This record gives sequence, structure tokens and C-alpha cells, in this order.
Amino acid sequence: MKFFTACLATETNTFSPMPTSTKSFFVSRKGDYSTYPPYKDSTVALFRKWAEAKGWEVAESIIANAEPAGITLKKTYEAFRDEIVADLKAALPVDAVLLDLHGAMVADGYDDCEGDLIAAARQVVGPDVPIGVELDLHCHITEKMVSNASIIITYKEYPHTDTADRALELFNLIADTAQGKIKPTMGVFDCKMIGLFYPTQEPMKSFVDKMKSLEGKNGVLSVSLAHCFPWGDVKDLGAKTLVVTDNNTAQAADLAKALGLELYGLRHTVYPRYLGIDAGLDEALQVEGSPVVAADVSDNSGGGAPGDSTFVLRRLLERGIENVAVGCIWDPIAVSVAMDAGVGAHLDMRIGGKMGPMSGDPLDLHVEVIGIKEDAVQYFGSDEARMDMLLGNSAAVRVNGIDIVLISLRTQTFSPEVFTNVGIDPLKRRLLIVKSTQHFYGRFSPIASEVIYITGPGAVLPDFKNIPYQYANRDQYPMVENPLNI
Repeated sequence: MKFFTACLATETNTFSPMPTSTKSFFVSRKGDYSTYPPYKDSTVALFRKWAEAKGWEVAESIIANAEPAGITLKKTYEAFRDEIVADLKAALPVDAVLLDLHGAMVADGYDDCEGDLIAAARQVVGPDVPIGVELDLHCHITEKMVSNASIIITYKEYPHTDTADRALELFNLIADTAQGKIKPTMGVFDCKMIGLFYPTQEPMKSFVDKMKSLEGKNGVLSVSLAHCFPWGDVKDLGAKTLVVTDNNTAQAADLAKALGLELYGLRHTVYPRYLGIDAGLDEALQVEGSPVVAADVSDNSGGGAPGDSTFVLRRLLERGIENVAVGCIWDPIAVSVAMDAGVGAHLDMRIGGKMGPMSGDPLDLHVEVIGIKEDAVQYFGSDEARMDMLLGNSAAVRVNGIDIVLISLRTQTFSPEVFTNVGIDPLKRRLLIVKSTQHFYGRFSPIASEVIYITGPGAVLPDFKNIPYQYANRDQYPMVENPLNI
């Protein structure tokens, strides 16, 4: 058999001031990962590994990922799409197509980039070649995606520790489809909910466990929950359940509806607990053990925020809270200044607040440079499936008992290495501030005495009732108490 594989992925925050251009993407082509070595652990690389282990041929197109930001330029999306389509045409005939996408990519003129790409692939291969799609659970499921794909599977976990598991599930099901062993059918249910849900907490943990328990039985091939990406202002925004069955459309639709109604019934208890900046700091200071990990969720680069906001840092300084480490603030200029000055230097430095009102005002501080690391790396995922996440050059500065980690590549905080890279021992700090919504949890929760979620101003503020949607359907919870009228 011959498989065609490709990846085009970014998560679009339509409210973000950061445009997504061609230069925003890390790109590899045709299996050459030298341009971005972390792709050796990518989903597409796994597809190749599994196919070649069976003696099957692989035609690999591009892998293109960009850190979440604002709307993608039209010419950027169209160029990547057209390259994938051209590679697919050149690879024909193929027995199956496997696409690693995000599900919340928006470009100028394209509210549903993934649906557009899947439809373009379908037009090339015709109706009989199976197309399998893996999506981030923070995706928008659209009719165009479902009508053109054979199987869609989303991650189940958040942090996304199961990307490889879901990729293997998709690979095996598409292989079985290509070999005529199964005939997948999909059903989707609109839960009429907008939000973020954490499978590390109840009741979501049990809901995800139930989804898993249904798979592989009674003709149910796969069960997914698309949480949605709340900061993507598109008409298909909203949580949806998706079920794949073996040649039973009615069963897929019925089970998707049953699970969707179950989630809907949990809508008053399933949302995470967020605290304002001062309330969060107050609670952190009352915890006896250390370190307390407080997530600055509103400035999460993984949701399209700049990653340079100063709101939490300003309150730490104003309140005189010490023995704190903050990671990470994206500020390439400050990193460059610190590296030029060297460890031990004392200097005046302007930190953060570069990208506009959502970033707050920059802070003018007299700091000591306490650590420098060229080409710093942090990690995501379990030790068995660990992925390198690049930080670029990194520096740490100290002011009034607060250590601040500065990075030159915009990314969220995933692991304690953001601190240890620059000589900060996170276990010796009373409080760790991490700019992330939930992906930090996998590698920080084992060292945390308590985890707290803080919301200040920012590009990914989880105040869903007041997000200024123009295109999304507002007849959804929590904007409306009972949109399903049940």
C-alpha cells in the first residue's frame, strides 16, 4: 500500500494582534527534518515509521506548524495548500491519505482552512480513497470536514499527552479502511457550548474515560470531543461530539447525540475555576507548601496571545511578593541586552508590554542578569514520548526577589526546564508563574504543592460571555443558560 501524509497546523486567535505569515511556520519537506529537528518526533514522522514497518510506501509532503497567533495571510495558506495538493497529485495513485491538522486555522478569506484542504485532497483522490484526519481537541468541526474526510479523530487529553496514541488509532483505522476491513461512518452532535474543559479534573476526567470505554465495541471505532477554540470567531465555533462507527450512520449519530447531551448536562460543573490576579496571588500565599504554580492563562502563546504581558508581574512588584519565578516573557530585545551584558551585570531594562493593550505597559526595571542559555529547550509530554520545544536564546533577570525568564522564540511554558536552563531551581521558589493555560500541567503538577489558574487582561481571557464575537453563534452556553431547551 501507499500512504500520502502531510501536516498544516496552526490555531488562529481571530482577536490576536499577531498576524500569521509564511515566516511564522517551521517547515520541513518530504521527510527532511534537518530544517526543524523536533519534527523527527512529529505525527507525520510516526505515520512514516508505522507504514514502513509494514513494508508500505509513504509519500510525505510538508510539515508546517506555526505558534498560534492571529489570522493567517491568504497567500500563506494558499501556498501551503497548493503545495500539498501538488505533492498529492504527483504521488498518485495512493491507497490512503493521512493529514495531521489542527482544526482551528483561519486565514483571510478562509474561515475553515482544514475543511478547504480536506476537500481539495478529496477532489484529487476521488470518492473511494480513505482520508484520515487527526485534529487538536481545540478545533472547529465543520460539515465540510466531515463530508470530505473518511475518519476524523481528535485528541482526548489536555495537556495533549495522547497525540501519538490518537495518531496510531487513526493510522490503524485508515489502514483497515483501505484494506476493506471496515467502512467508517461518522456522526456529529452540536453541544451548544463554548468553553475550555480540563480532562485532568472531574467531571471531565470521567467523561473522557467513558469515551475511551466505548471504543472498539459494538461497531464503535472511535469517539471524540471537539472542545472548540473559544477565541476563533467563526460560525462553526462550539463544542461537538464526533463518533466513528463501522458502516452504521444512525448508530454514529445516536451515540454522538447521547454523549453530547451528557456533556451538556454537566455544563454547570465542567468549567475550570479561574481567579483574578489579586485573588489568585492571595490564595497562593495562603498555601503552606511550595512551590505553588499559578498559570497566567490569559497570556498563553499557545492560544495566540503575545506572551509578553506584564499584568501579573506588575502586581507582584507592587505587592512586594518575593521568592517568585516568572516564566516565560517573550522579549527578544531584552534577551539580547541581557546576553550582551552577561551574568552578574546590573542594568536598567524595559521588559514586556511590546505588542499592544493586551500586553499591558512595559516595565522599566533595574535588574541583575542571573542566567543565560543559548538555544534553550523545554519539553512536552511524558518521558517516554518527550518532544523538544524550542525557546531560542533565554536569559533570567532578578528584581526585588523576583526571577524573570525571558525568551526569544514566542511559546508557552511547558516544563520546569524554562527555569533550570538559566540556573533557577523551581523547587526553591515559593511561587512559580507560568504563562500557559493547561499544557504546563503535565510536567509542573508533579512538583507543585498546588496549581492555581489566574486570569488577568489578555488575548485569551476565558470570559466567554463577554468575548466580542461577530460571526460565532451566540445561542450557546454560557451566553445562553439553556440553548437546547431541555
